Amino acid sequence: MRDSDVLDKNPHISRSALEAIHDQVFGWALSRCNYDRAAAEDLVQQSYVELLAGKAKFEERSTLKTFVFAVIQNLAKSRYRRMASRMRLVTAMAQDAGDEPAAETTAVENPAVWQAVQRLPQRQRDIIELVFCRDMTVEDASRVMGVTTGTGRVHYDRAKKTLRARLEDGRESNDE
Repeated sequence: MRDSDVLDKNPHISRSALEAIHDQVFGWALSRCNYDRAAAEDLVQQSYVELLAGKAKFEERSTLKTFVFAVIQNLAKSRYRRMASRMRLVTAMAQDAGDEPAAETTAVENPAVWQAVQRLPQRQRDIIELVFCRDMTVEDASRVMGVTTGTGRVHYDRAKKTLRARLEDGRESNDE
């Protein structure tokens, strides 16, 4: 790592290392923002500001990718906690006015699998996405989620079993 490439307030992070994982970081941010591209861009920008300002310090306790994903996760949680009450109010007002909420859209190769994943509990859904879509180990995904590796493994195992059962049930009902 060249000295000129290092972030001033985060000496263990280089700009080139961030650039190398940017696409994966953006994909994770999209997921955290229900695939709202503008919100994901804001979230990624906010995470980079946190890194540049030194508010989020990388101390090499994990990989850079795991650390940045955790920063995104934490920023998304705090952002959506503040927005949750506003969204409930907007939804209630829209329903009172007779409007139907907009349907979520996402590009997925296999809609049946995506629907089964979306019906999983939040932590199981997160670990499946981190492991299968974001190429993380269960250990790294657990760190991103802020749980122990053992807890992450339990969520991962339960998610796989639930998905397998749901997908097998779906195939049987389609065959009939």
